[in-house]
Amino acid sequence: MKKLILFASFGLLGFFLACTNTKTNEQATEKLKNDSIRKVVSVIFAALPAEAPNPENQVTAEKTALGKILYFETRLSKKGNNSCNSCHNLNTYGVDNKSTSPGDEGKLGGRNSPTSFNSALQFVQFWDGRAKDVEEQAGGPVLNPVEMNMPDKAFVEKKLASIKGYKELFAAAFPTDKNPITYENLKKAIGAFERTLLTPSPYDAWLAGNDSAITAQEIKGLQTFMSSGCNACHMGSLFGGSMYQKFPLFGDQKTWLKTEKADEGRFAVTKAEADKYMFKVPILRNITETWPYFHDGSVKELHVAIDIMAQSELNKKLTPEEITNIAAFLKTLKGNLSDEVKKAPALPGI
Repeated sequence: MKKLILFASFGLLGFFLACTNTKTNEQATEKLKNDSIRKVVSVIFAALPAEAPNPENQVTAEKTALGKILYFETRLSKKGNNSCNSCHNLNTYGVDNKSTSPGDEGKLGGRNSPTSFNSALQFVQFWDGRAKDVEEQAGGPVLNPVEMNMPDKAFVEKKLASIKGYKELFAAAFPTDKNPITYENLKKAIGAFERTLLTPSPYDAWLAGNDSAITAQEIKGLQTFMSSGCNACHMGSLFGGSMYQKFPLFGDQKTWLKTEKADEGRFAVTKAEADKYMFKVPILRNITETWPYFHDGSVKELHVAIDIMAQSELNKKLTPEEITNIAAFLKTLKGNLSDEVKKAPALPGI
């Protein structure tokens, strides 16, 4: 009887060891598969950098603190209705989730407001690339008659100098400047702050070797994203923001976006025929949160945007499953926003 019990015990132990070995082998196989995919995608989609430096604008604590205050400063608009945060809300991933944004007097802008998160890593700014970096971009809306509607740079400088507290803040941010309250320094401060708005995501954790950071479906979506050709334009650590591309390559804007007038894109800036309908490729970081989509904000649903892009840019009709899987992968590009980032700073009193 004892021999029978012993035999049964060894048999049960062998069964459990076999199961354990099978599970271990499956995990090892999955690890090799993930490592193989990572090796390929890391060349095309690098991890998000820890910093977004600009040699011409050193990022300091004092400068970023001033930049965040200026980012929320409604007194940079003529009637005091708008700040940078009005259109690029830090609580909603740097956008206002509107097709186009209302300016200081309620007039709507001509294009959708893109996110300010991770924007500093793009090769140019604005849909048409008319600004070379976030510093140059920061100075545009303040003087734009539809957006913040300030009359000129001198007016802005005088307004800031009249507000108690800005003298010390600018002096701390630009300690070597004899007259630190300048329009150029305003741009540098806001730009420095925006260079801190980086959002690493589960994708980056997976790329670093954490296999549990994203699911099998999300990995399948990444593979579909690549095999469909999406990475031809949406490449790099931002999955975009590194080149111009014509929209659309197939069909026309009026049909795809159901609009009455086509936007000629970069052509409005350069007047070069080759730039007609060319736009900066938008970044896909946090794309699940930065709706509505396209330069006119005409599409609210991500799966619809994926479908339109596949047909208009790749001349491909994706299956519902392929669209679902790509959308699942894009969710892995969503980073977390800290309470500190979202918190509005106290503005200097008059």
